Amino acid sequence: MHKFKELKICAKAADLAVEDYKRTTNFYAKEKYGLISQMRIRSLPEPSNILVGAGRNTNGEFRQFLGIANVSFFKIETQLRL
Repeated sequence: MHKFKELKICAKAADLAVEDYKRTTNFYAKEKYGLISQMRIRSLPEPSNILVGAGRNTNGEFRQFLGIANVSFFKIETQLRL
């Protein structure tokens, strides 16, 4: 089990989620239920998955949750490019 309060990655993931919310406030209003919604939904699980993984018993389980969070980061990056 990892001490999640000491993991810099947790703070960085939370900062990225806040940035995603800020970034999407400038998107066109017609995207409110499309791209904005998708990006905001995807930004929330990233820090959550990291924290859940930090609470697991093995490093392997932790790596698995880091991988899941990483997929969410890639999805948001793709949506930003679009």
